[in-house]
Amino acid sequence: MTGLGAAEAEVVGLTSELIRIDTTNTGELETTVGERVAAEYVAGKLGEVGYDVTYVESGAPNRGNVIVRLAGADPSRGALLVHGHLDVVPADPAEWSVHPFSGAVQDGYVWGRGAVDMKDMVAMMIATARRFRRDNIVPPRDIVFAFVADEEAGGAYGAQWLVENRRDLFEGVTEAIGEVGGFSVTLAEDVRAYCIEIAEKGIAWMRLRVRGRAGHGSMIHDDNPVTKLAEAVARLGRHRFPQVLTESVREFLNEVSNLTGLTFSEDDLEGAVGKLGPLSRAVGATLRDTANPTMLNAGYKVNVIPSVAEATVDCRILPGRQAAFERELDEILGPDVEREWITHLPPVETTFDGALADAMGAAILAEDPGARVLPYMLSGGTDAKAFSTLGIRCFGFSPLRLPPDLDFTALFHGVDERVPVDAIKFGTRVLDRFLRSC
Repeated sequence: MTGLGAAEAEVVGLTSELIRIDTTNTGELETTVGERVAAEYVAGKLGEVGYDVTYVESGAPNRGNVIVRLAGADPSRGALLVHGHLDVVPADPAEWSVHPFSGAVQDGYVWGRGAVDMKDMVAMMIATARRFRRDNIVPPRDIVFAFVADEEAGGAYGAQWLVENRRDLFEGVTEAIGEVGGFSVTLAEDVRAYCIEIAEKGIAWMRLRVRGRAGHGSMIHDDNPVTKLAEAVARLGRHRFPQVLTESVREFLNEVSNLTGLTFSEDDLEGAVGKLGPLSRAVGATLRDTANPTMLNAGYKVNVIPSVAEATVDCRILPGRQAAFERELDEILGPDVEREWITHLPPVETTFDGALADAMGAAILAEDPGARVLPYMLSGGTDAKAFSTLGIRCFGFSPLRLPPDLDFTALFHGVDERVPVDAIKFGTRVLDRFLRSC
């Protein structure tokens, strides 16, 4: 079979097969499975239709990456990077309705860890790349397809490593698409919009450390690092950083207001955003910086007061807020708490204009006439943080048309992660149109 129908026919199977390959990334090399088997699967699928495949292990065994380049009609134009990650976060089978690595296709969905984050898009990339090669389709400019490791732990063994050590693979690339964007939201009964990511908050994973005097657990002790750390962590966890309305969020809210008639007064912005239903969590997280304590570590025996206590904190910082955020941290934590950055990746921000933005909108509207396209900010982070350091303009565009009642954002890293079969077929059609006109 050839043509777009062939790509649609195989994308569901590709998604299921990718999910069945366990690529769990715990963030620790000793317990991370690695992406090699998935990378070899991708390499095989692309190699069998004639691509010249580059396989790279990025700084550690089994951390596999696959990159191919499809020549375009105009080599003088900047190339487009289409990137997706192969790793997934851990999943506990006891919590799921189906086994998280089953790749089950049932009830109109493909189920499993990575179904939306982001083996669905990886499958769409493979299906589209294979279709272009089989049918001798020449895109307007060079397209680089990159399937990378380690995104779920910040990319040190994936995109970050590649841009530092193999930037030759991205020579001439000026723009990129990846996760998380192009998904539909139903804002009202007759209003469907597709959110395209143009910005994302910075990631700053932080370790806190308090030192004190070790001693016997039975004694009165006024220098207990566990107590001091617990008090500091509680202050930080309860703290609300100031509301900041960035230009990308303001643009999103203005567009939603135009479509729905909702108003977003800055006097009660969070209350107004709450009217957006499930989308309110994702949008609300882009109204201010966040610092969420996630792990605590102290002591080695119940009757011993330790000399050191540590905690980790997941910080997400709005563009332009780094210095103010750090000043506020120091005020909250106080002088007894040491802090260090474990991972520090900057925000990414662009504007929603130009030929590439027009091509994204046109591809969606061709498949869903009457829909609207909205630029938005992602509260999380993606491999765009690494690729943007090469001067590449990055967007989140992994198109999916979703059922109105599906709480899509809750599926990321969630239990019973799944993607509608019809959504990935729709996404394959949109991606095909987009890459033939970009």
